[in-house]
Amino acid sequence: MLTAKQHSLLLFIHERLEATGISPSFEEMKEALNLKSKSGVHRLIGALEERGFLRRLANRARALEVVKMPDGGSARSLSKTEAVNNKVAVLADHRPATPPQRNIPVAANDVIEIPLHGKIAAGVPIEALEGQTSLSVPMALLGAGEHYALEVSGDSMMEAGILDGDYALIRKTQTARDGEIIVALVRGEEATLKYLRHEGQKVRLDPANSSYDPQYYDAHEVEVQGRLAGLLRRYH
Repeated sequence: MLTAKQHSLLLFIHERLEATGISPSFEEMKEALNLKSKSGVHRLIGALEERGFLRRLANRARALEVVKMPDGGSARSLSKTEAVNNKVAVLADHRPATPPQRNIPVAANDVIEIPLHGKIAAGVPIEALEGQTSLSVPMALLGAGEHYALEVSGDSMMEAGILDGDYALIRKTQTARDGEIIVALVRGEEATLKYLRHEGQKVRLDPANSSYDPQYYDAHEVEVQGRLAGLLRRYH
C-alpha cells in the first residue's frame, strides 16, 4: 500500500517518462508534489524503490524506471486522465518540442539536502553534536533510505580512506553486520565511526589505523545508529 504522496510521485514520473523518455528532475518533482525540499523527494523515491515500484538505472544520473504501477498494473497502463485526476499533471510547457535524443547523457546535477549533525570521532569517541545545518550531496552517492552527514574528526580510519575533515554520509539503521563501518553510540552519549565486530558478549569497535587499539564494550553499551554509505571530500 502506497501513501498518497508516494502514489502521486509515481504517477508523475510515469507520465513524464511516457511524454519525454527522460525522468523529471528532483526540482520538478518537488514542485509537482508541493514539497518543501528535495530531501522529501529522495525519501519518497527510496520508499518506492524498496517496494519495487521504481528502479534507478545504473551509471546514469536522473535515470528512473517505473517497474510497476499500484494494484498490479503494468508500467504502461496509466492514462494521462488518471494522472490529472491525481493532481499530478504534466505541464505542456515542460515537454520538449521534439523527441529527445536518447544517446545524449543527462547531466549529473541532481543533489539533495541531508542533515549535517556536527563532528564524529575517527579516533577516540567524542560527543555527537546535533546541528541544524544541512549538506548538499549528489544523488548518485546515496541509495535508498534516510541519510545524514557527519564531519570526521581524527585519523583512526585513515587506512580505510576516511580522513580528518571528510564528510561521512550515513544511512540510518539500527542493525549492522560484522565488518561494516558504523556510527556507534557508546553509553548513550558518545559517538564514534568504527568497524563493528562481535566477540561473545562483547562488542569490539576497530579503527583502521595501526596506531590505535580496538575498543571493547559490553553489548548493551553500544547502539548502532547508522552505516557508512559514502564520503565527501573538499579540497582547498
